[in-house]
Order: sequence, then structure tokens, then C-alpha cells
Amino acid sequence: MRNRVKILRIVSFVLAMTPNTVFAGGENYPIGARSAAMGNASVTLSDLWAVHHNQAGLAGLTSPVAGIHYENRFSMQELSLKAAAFALPLPGEGHNVIGLSMVSFGYSAYSDMKIGLAFGKQLGDKYSVGLQLDYLQTSIGNEYGRKGAVAAEAGLQAEIIDDLTMGVHIFNPTRAKLLEYSIQEETEIERIPTIMRFGINYAFSEKVSVSLETEKDVYFKAIFKGGIEYHLIDILYLRGGLSSDPVYNSFGFGLDINSFRLDFAASKHQVLGYTTQISLVYNFQKSTTDVAQ
Repeated sequence: MRNRVKILRIVSFVLAMTPNTVFAGGENYPIGARSAAMGNASVTLSDLWAVHHNQAGLAGLTSPVAGIHYENRFSMQELSLKAAAFALPLPGEGHNVIGLSMVSFGYSAYSDMKIGLAFGKQLGDKYSVGLQLDYLQTSIGNEYGRKGAVAAEAGLQAEIIDDLTMGVHIFNPTRAKLLEYSIQEETEIERIPTIMRFGINYAFSEKVSVSLETEKDVYFKAIFKGGIEYHLIDILYLRGGLSSDPVYNSFGFGLDINSFRLDFAASKHQVLGYTTQISLVYNFQKSTTDVAQ
């Protein structure tokens, strides 16, 4: 029991030290090693992990994909994050894609879970929109139990001019309630945070693109993120990024081999040290094509 309390205090300290990047209580944790290597500037990206970052990006997928993600935050098992996602383009005209994701953060004394069902749709050649319905649950040991809530999120992506894409995303616009309790005969309400993000991505060439993004949590001041991706050779991508408050530097790479995409990222906090992320994505269409050949 004492060890559990000690570990919970350590986790609480780390959460307090990193308010804009390590969260507590129904938060929308960033996932995907590709975006992590780019400072988590992900609101304009179109890949599997758009099922979590901006559902409008799902509309760019043309084949079924599935993936898993793991994050080792500050080398503490109690702060580990695990995620899985699946996206399926629907038959028929237009680009309509559904997605399913699950994220788990923490350990037995404290944990967050999020399950999301997403839909992305392309509108013409320049625009795409996305919606998602989430179930979020926070658990604090055996003494406090668990609480769950339903929230929503929505996003938009638009190609403003050639090679310049804009992305907008809002998480929990209705400010869903997670917990209600009384202190000295006064009712207190703990709400799931509302998070708004806006960003742009510019492709300088077929090999180099840059993403810039700002994020505003209603409970914290705005943070800024930026990243660059360089497609060095056919199978290899190099990435780097940074974010503010607190300042993070990040870097990583991606390997695109047949049906598999392996991404790795590492970031450094000035006080707490390194965090590493790894993602593995499987593209079913590539596998089918290879077999047919």
C-alpha cells in the first residue's frame, strides 16, 4: 500500500511538472511516433493516426490499415501509453472512411482510457471533414473507483493553395462532465478539457514538408509546435520537431517496407528527461497487391 501511494505521488508530480504535455483526467493524449517526432504538429497530417489527431485526415486513406503504438514516458512504466487503431475506407463514390481507436495510459493506481469511433469524408478535391464519438474513463485505484463520460470531437482539413494545407480540430466542444462532488456544501464539477488546434503544412517538394501548429487547452495557455519531415530515400523518412511550454526537442525516423510502416521518435524534457515512442502500421492493400503479383 505504501509503495502504491509513493508511486501515485511521483506520477502526480510528473503530471504537475508537464501540464501541457502529460495529462490527467479524460485527456486527449497525442499518439503516433510520426507526429511525435515532429513535435506533435499533427492536425494537418493524413495517416492512420488521424483517427485520433484530426479525423478529417482519415479521408486521405485509400486502403484498410491497422496499427499499434507504445510510448515509454520519461522511462517510467507508470506513465506508459498504449494505443491501437484501425481504419477502413467504405465502398462507393467519394472518400468515406471509418476508424476505431483505443488509448490506455497509466497503471493500476491511476489510468485513463479512451475509445473512439470516427468518420472522415472528403468534400471535393480540396476539403475533408471528420467527426468522432468518444468514451473516456479515469480510474484511481480501488479506493476511488472509476468514472466515465462521453465526448465528441471534430476536424477540418483544406488545401488552401497548391502544397499548402490547413487543419483545424476541436476536442470536447460541449465540455462534457467527468465528475461531480461536494466540498463544504458547495458542488464542484470536473470537466474533460476542451482543446482547440490550428495548423498548416507546406510541402516544399516531394521530399520535404514543414508543419506548424498552435494548441489551446481551456485550462492552460496556448502552446506552439513545429516539425519537419524529409523523405530521404524510398523507404526512409527523417523527422525533427519542437514544442513550447515546456520546451521539447524531438526527432525520429520512419521505415516504409512493403506492407509495414515502422516509426520511431524520441523527445527530451529539460527536467524529466527522454520519452520514446514506437508505432507499427500494417497496410492491407499493399499485402493484397503483393500476393496478386
